[in-house]
Amino acid sequence: MQIEAISRSLQGTGASRRLRRAGKVPGIVYGGAAAPVSIEIDHNFLFHALRKEAFHSSILDLSIDGAAAGQVLLRDFQMHPYKQLVLHIDLQRVSATEKLHTKVPLHFVGAEESPAVKLGHNVVSHVVTELEVLCLPKDLPEFLTVDLSKLEAETSVHASQLALPAGVELAAASADVTVASAVATAKGASDAAAE
Repeated sequence: MQIEAISRSLQGTGASRRLRRAGKVPGIVYGGAAAPVSIEIDHNFLFHALRKEAFHSSILDLSIDGAAAGQVLLRDFQMHPYKQLVLHIDLQRVSATEKLHTKVPLHFVGAEESPAVKLGHNVVSHVVTELEVLCLPKDLPEFLTVDLSKLEAETSVHASQLALPAGVELAAASADVTVASAVATAKGASDAAAE
């Protein structure tokens, strides 16, 4: 995904407010060997891009003032508390040779066909929706798929049981996290007691 930005020299609260009134979002690009650069990005483009899951977990191609500025990763953004307004964005430069430590969203599939739901009348609870991974930028997946089709009643799936793409490994904090679990419902528990 391509991001067009303009460098900015004015900083501070007043300058940021003027930018926002003009339909721009202040931001910063940092990381790597280069110095941090203050930028501004079109608000409408950024607001709609932030609604796409891929924008949050993909390597983005950045150009500043029309010139290619390398690849970046979205690290943080701030929204207005009640208005649909992006206040600020942080982008981190990435190197093709250094591993990234970032969060990747999870997609859950097969829960309706699992024995836990069909036979055990359990409800599948998604405990986490993203995991921290380590990988090179070229190996960064858009999402990780969690297959729940073999989930048994009253059991859970841990992060260590997931099939990861080549070149991707779980960060230490995510290594043994429970990802999803099958929980008995009141109806399922009463049916089991009746048998």
